[in-house]
Amino acid sequence: MAGFSFSFHWGYLSRKAFSDPMKRLLQGSQLGLCLVRQRSAAAAALKDILNTELTSIKEAGTWKAERIITTKQGVEVGVQGQTKKMLNFCANNYLGLSSHPDVIKAGKDALDEYGAGLSSVRFICGTQNIHKNLEKKIAKFHGREDSILYASCFDANAGLFEVLLSPEDAVFSDELNHASIIDGVRLCKAKRYRYKHRNMKDLEEQLKAADAAGVRVKLIASDGVFSMDGSVAPLPGIVALAEKYGALTFIDECHATGFFGPSGRGTEEYYGLQGKVDIINSTLGKALGGAAGGYTTASAQLVELLRQRSRPYLFSNSLPPPVVACADKVLDMLMESNAFAERVHTNTVHFREKMKKAGFNILGDNHPICPVMLGDARLAGNFANEMLDLGIYVIGFSYPVVPQGKARIRVQISGAHSPQDIDRTVDAFIQVGKKLKVIS
Repeated sequence: MAGFSFSFHWGYLSRKAFSDPMKRLLQGSQLGLCLVRQRSAAAAALKDILNTELTSIKEAGTWKAERIITTKQGVEVGVQGQTKKMLNFCANNYLGLSSHPDVIKAGKDALDEYGAGLSSVRFICGTQNIHKNLEKKIAKFHGREDSILYASCFDANAGLFEVLLSPEDAVFSDELNHASIIDGVRLCKAKRYRYKHRNMKDLEEQLKAADAAGVRVKLIASDGVFSMDGSVAPLPGIVALAEKYGALTFIDECHATGFFGPSGRGTEEYYGLQGKVDIINSTLGKALGGAAGGYTTASAQLVELLRQRSRPYLFSNSLPPPVVACADKVLDMLMESNAFAERVHTNTVHFREKMKKAGFNILGDNHPICPVMLGDARLAGNFANEMLDLGIYVIGFSYPVVPQGKARIRVQISGAHSPQDIDRTVDAFIQVGKKLKVIS
């Protein structure tokens, strides 16, 4: 039976089988067996393909193992297989507030008062007063008219461009934008222009080409801070070109909100350009509590349109109340004091200066993302393992997360790190760097 096609079995059954219940039962079971064998063969073939691909990743030295954390997030964490706690220098916990007692209390209180979750999307029965209050607070923090919450900033990016842009429009994207921006742009039907990384001359040429093509709306899209390099978007140039060519501006501020700029308002504040960007997307899952969630903040009209048409918003559950409350508490703390952002800046300068003095190549624009460049993927992995043995938790980054030949260890500085933590980590880098002949 296994050698016959499905169409043969169906035709046979339709002519013969229904005259005899026993024959029908037997032939039906044979048909089912045939289909199971076909599915099993397909599954086996897929496993072979997947195993080949996984083996190639391991052989290339780009395999990404997941270390298991056994404690809450913090400056020190427990790691499975290690007898002592590790100093953590690879988290997005820029402000060190993921496990702050006041933030934890806010989450616990919300769990008691509002429950674990809404079991609903926002427009059915998933909007509580705390969701609306947080959206107002985010808008106030950024100096915008309104904001809208998503399950993640990836969702915020996925839900923006297809709502805003039509086939008559154009989007201009930095070639090194985050994958979520790239995927969001792919979902829209606008004409796509990709400009060279942070290259304003190339961006202007692309804008001219779009004008010549007669596009309606032009939107320039960029990360505020590029997460692999710690480099900051040339926002003054972007804003100037947007004004010159009548374009809108969008930045993703995931690696800036809450800690970058004098009061943590991000890339706009860093350059003294508050209010100049039309649309800001960012996250609650890094500096603002570290749990989950993302948002868009912009004009009231755009936010309302997103509520009506943005698919990730319409078809995803509401953010859980404890997550909402934790982020709300962090925003309160930031709006009361600039001390958190100031500590991040002080620690960043301390680490960068000591590492450069030791001979390491550090990328970035004085941002707490401090990529220690190593080049070779296998070297980056080995270096990270050696650091772990010395009690420092860092991770090697390699292709496809970064371009081939540009492997690195991405160190991330937190405002919760002490000067002693930073000194100990730099000493460990020097020790391993000499052992692996990265520095002399």
